[in-house]
Amino acid sequence: MFNRIILAVALSGASAVHAQTDLPFTLDWRFEGPAAPYFAAIDNGNFAALDLNVTVSAGDGSLDAIPKVATGAFPVGMADINSLIKFLDQNPGAPVIGAMMIYDKPPFAVIGRRSLGIDDTPQSLQGKILGAPPPDGAWAQFPIFAAENGLDMGMITVEPVGFPTREPMLAEGNVAAITGFSFTSYLNTARLGVPEDDLVTLLMADHGVDLYGNVIIVNTDFAAANPAVISNFLQGVAEGWASAIADPEAVIPLLIERNPAADAGLELRRLQLSIQDNVATDWVMANGFGIIDAARMANAIDQIATTYEFVNEPDASLYFTSVYLPEGGFSLAE
Repeated sequence: MFNRIILAVALSGASAVHAQTDLPFTLDWRFEGPAAPYFAAIDNGNFAALDLNVTVSAGDGSLDAIPKVATGAFPVGMADINSLIKFLDQNPGAPVIGAMMIYDKPPFAVIGRRSLGIDDTPQSLQGKILGAPPPDGAWAQFPIFAAENGLDMGMITVEPVGFPTREPMLAEGNVAAITGFSFTSYLNTARLGVPEDDLVTLLMADHGVDLYGNVIIVNTDFAAANPAVISNFLQGVAEGWASAIADPEAVIPLLIERNPAADAGLELRRLQLSIQDNVATDWVMANGFGIIDAARMANAIDQIATTYEFVNEPDASLYFTSVYLPEGGFSLAE
């Protein structure tokens, strides 16, 4: 009897050690190609091996996750770090911070049509109608893009549009250009029947905008109480991206399981573009995934200040921490 009691206690303790922590994660956007690495981390067992039960929710724009994480509705999320910087300036002390850089080179872009007068120069936007969703991360950085390229905003008619109508308005010719993520708006517009040789992508990072892009954000109260959970989550995220980079085609079916209406071929292209242009940059491959360069971050903050008046003295340590990352970041090799 005594031995049975000991065995029962031992088994109970073993299951407690391996109990998984439930961790809801909110994306910045819908279940499209660049979301596949997170599903790979789930389905390939990366998170489970780290004692995490991660559930992923779709988002509604690069600003969407910030209040969700700051209020504690989600302990972790993905958001535009530049919008996070402004949020924290306007809400000092809010319990949210960036903890792992995903888009080393931001996908902020203007997508236009050659047949409507847009060419490879930012100046071609003057005298045209630009469709921009107010919560769009790319639109949030457009003033910096305009300032860096000497654009006269008075010569650009900005038409507020919703996310569902953004690409259709460009396809129908109601606007000459739109703001959006390069891998989202370009492919979505092409899918609506606009010939790809009629589309122009003005990637803001190629035209003077020296900002970072989307970052994993964490609720600082949750992270302080559960540092190992956050570190393990970031490790699982890195492993998911490594799988996607090693074999993009293999992770797309995991996305399609969650979004059966998606076009697998289109989402594969979207994922490949995000890897090529935003995630696996030369800097990341040489220095590590997830970390940032302090000098570049300081310059990015200075650039934000050219079009945004800080209420409080900007402080990079309030916006990003590497404390939950390994020194030197992660390797993207499987």
